[in-house]
Amino acid sequence: MTSNRFEQVDERAEDAMTLVLGREGEKQYGIIECPRSASQGRLPKDFSSGELPLKEAFRSAVRLANEFKVPMVVMDPDNLWQAEWGQLYRYEDEPEAGQR
Repeated sequence: MTSNRFEQVDERAEDAMTLVLGREGEKQYGIIECPRSASQGRLPKDFSSGELPLKEAFRSAVRLANEFKVPMVVMDPDNLWQAEWGQLYRYEDEPEAGQR
């Protein structure tokens, strides 16, 4: 069975929904952000969820990305990504076409 793959980025994307994973002390959270520009007019304005529990943020981000038909990327500076969610990769680590 193939697991889902999500690109890890260092900055919020203007052309995709960004799931930002963060930590404040013992508190772990996720924030879903989607600029209006990424939604091709489906959103009337930029969207930000505010802080959500980690797993809820992940599930909601996937659901919203599918609903609005936008790509989803992940910012994870604190290494909070959970393997059960799928594979997190960086674009620059991907092999060039034909080198797979």
